[in-house]
Amino acid sequence: MNELVLKIENLTKTYKLSKRDVQPLIDLNLEVKRGEFTAIMGPSGSGKTTLLNIIGCIDKPTSGTVLIDNIDIARLPESQLYKIRRDKIGFIFQNFNLLPYLNARENVELAMELSGKFKGQRKQRALELLAMVGLSEREQHRPQRLSQGEQQRVAIARALANDPAIILADEPTGNLDKNSKEEIVKLLANLNQKQGATIIMVTHDEHIAASAERVLFLSDGKIQDKQAQKGDSSAANRKQSSKVRM
Repeated sequence: MNELVLKIENLTKTYKLSKRDVQPLIDLNLEVKRGEFTAIMGPSGSGKTTLLNIIGCIDKPTSGTVLIDNIDIARLPESQLYKIRRDKIGFIFQNFNLLPYLNARENVELAMELSGKFKGQRKQRALELLAMVGLSEREQHRPQRLSQGEQQRVAIARALANDPAIILADEPTGNLDKNSKEEIVKLLANLNQKQGATIIMVTHDEHIAASAERVLFLSDGKIQDKQAQKGDSSAANRKQSSKVRM
């Protein structure tokens, strides 16, 4: 599958910090094909989350183009960006961001409230997604009655609710224990391999990143690309140098 779901050209982001300019991203170029699982690594402060926020229409670039399904989100007004966030992007956060007064099913349903689906359709879709992530028997439980791993599974189900073009995962295993980390990584890999989900994941964990097809390193505001080959025996063997597609 060669269709591009994301194309970024000459992306620069500049912040004003006191009296000086800070540029976490400088003339960054990136292409992601539909159905790819891409991990982005880099040191703290390298701009990983800034990049994710721009792709997710939470922040805007200072210059450059960001095409999602051939729509340049860098030039869209806020009045139209919310539709892109709703219809094209699914978010998975490190801190889950579930509403504590809603149960698991209701948290997933909430993502569809402005989608045009009827209430019965939203409920059925939420139940199907919770079954997909292995939480059929926990749909009535509120977040405080779920383990952290289960909360992240609910967050993944919520991210899938509107069949997004891209799932953005910001340190999705950062708050989880070892066993839960492995479960979430397997779940994301299965969603990519069996459901064809396009996933862009930010992580500082090399072991977690090795589950992706492609591992990108963000340094000095630009991307370096190393290909992660599935099925190799070690993370080191899974990473093979290649040129970033631009």
